[in-house]
Amino acid sequence: MAFDAGMVAAITNELNNKIAGAKVEKIHQPGSDDIVLVLHYERENYRLFLSANANNPRINLTNVTLENPKAAPMFCMLLRKHLSNARIESVTQYGFERVIEIAFNAHDELGFECKKYVIIEIMGKHSNIIFCDQNKKILNAIKIIDFSTSQKRQVLPGMIYEMPPVQDKINPLEETEFKNTAKYLGFSQLIEREIDGSQNNFTNVVNIIKTKNFTPVLVSDLTGKPIEYAFMPITQYGNSANVTVMDSFSELIDTFFMTRDRTDRINQKSADITKTLNNIENRLIKKIINLKTDLKSCAEKDKFKLYGDLIISNIYKLKKGMDKAELLNYYDDSNIEISLDLRLTPSQNAQRYFKKYNKAKTAEVELTKQIAIAEDDLKYIETVIDSLSRAENENDINEIRNELYESGYIKKMNQPIQKNQKIKPLEFVTDGGFKVYCGKNNIQNDFITLRVAEKTDYWFHVKNQPGSHVIMQVADTEPSELDFTQAASVAAFYSKAADGVNVPVDYTLVKNIKKPNGSKPGFVTYLTYWTAYVTPDKTLLEKLSNNNLL
Repeated sequence: MAFDAGMVAAITNELNNKIAGAKVEKIHQPGSDDIVLVLHYERENYRLFLSANANNPRINLTNVTLENPKAAPMFCMLLRKHLSNARIESVTQYGFERVIEIAFNAHDELGFECKKYVIIEIMGKHSNIIFCDQNKKILNAIKIIDFSTSQKRQVLPGMIYEMPPVQDKINPLEETEFKNTAKYLGFSQLIEREIDGSQNNFTNVVNIIKTKNFTPVLVSDLTGKPIEYAFMPITQYGNSANVTVMDSFSELIDTFFMTRDRTDRINQKSADITKTLNNIENRLIKKIINLKTDLKSCAEKDKFKLYGDLIISNIYKLKKGMDKAELLNYYDDSNIEISLDLRLTPSQNAQRYFKKYNKAKTAEVELTKQIAIAEDDLKYIETVIDSLSRAENENDINEIRNELYESGYIKKMNQPIQKNQKIKPLEFVTDGGFKVYCGKNNIQNDFITLRVAEKTDYWFHVKNQPGSHVIMQVADTEPSELDFTQAASVAAFYSKAADGVNVPVDYTLVKNIKKPNGSKPGFVTYLTYWTAYVTPDKTLLEKLSNNNLL
């Protein structure tokens, strides 16, 4: 699974055919290692995505819209200064290397035409995006590499661009005969397995690259999860995987990396919240264990009362200075040995046991209350963790961060609170035409349940697990069984049970939903309800989401 030289050849060929001549309209840097060029060509707009991310380096045209920082980084500002309104002249691959050059027809500071180059090196952790002038002098790079980073090759402003060190491998495009002992340049393990030591397979792969007869192929496991991608047909998996031919290499790359990239970005931006939530969760679990241990010790309270009662009823037999006494337990006619404090009188010993009884009795009530509070807190934190696991962008993360701040779980914010932020729950439309709202966090859950929904609408939530509130607006019309099932499927998918089968989902009229005073965000109660059993289906959710756009 690698963006090998064969894939570079394929995407370079596609980009050169599509965007050579395109004008640069805008330039963004959504991530520390990513650049987006917004292009216009022949009445079409394109978004060219360049990434030097160590885990997912690549280049492709994308339909994915990424969030940009409020202040553009210096590298982005430099590209804007030199490349705004420039036109792409060509997109070429250096030899059979994982290096792509984008040549631009631009203008210098005096308005004269000149060449500028953006060079993308797709080499795992050594990936880079390098900006050069017409003489290939480096103006800047998204990753500066000095002598402290590498003794072999530096990438510094003012230096003339040089290719990465040549590998001790054979260029397959210059060979006619396959050698089992040879190490070939530019082939991923996937392609090597496809060649499988065969001269015919080797010749076929080389011919595909030389003739540019590329095929964008996505390999998915039987659950639909992408596992590989390639520039040619893949046969090695047989019936154990699904092989799909995509419309373009850009679509192939977008499809493969979209989920992975979003997860990486969300994990980076939510790292502080994740750490805080994990710490709170662990602290609450330990607190509940300790409280329950203390509560267990309160079970002896009745024994303390019995001891006090027996001492009082036998006080005439006791005297100060005794350290124990064997007395008749008149409740079961058995003898029981009771420890005494020899420094105290019999009456004082009885009072000592009565005090222990009262203390344990009071503690039992308070501990029971504290356990319930801690368990409620833990349930709430689990709902926030569940919401964070489904956050799709920085706005979702900020809503969760604000929720924790307002709930008192975060006392110092690493980022400013977003005031008057518009709440945007997920929206779907059932096949029957009923609008369905789904909260992405507890603030949104309260919003759609308490402010958006009417009393005659229907409310859905996965049974006994963290999950989103879901509202189906009905407007005095009774939905069909299919509509109820689809709304329940939304609730099941956006819950901790998203991977389950026959997931129970409770649903009821909104008028049956109550929110106790002082309760935490997202917490409601209900007594009257029905339960539907559904299996979460991502394909169905995509369909219901698309219904909303029709």
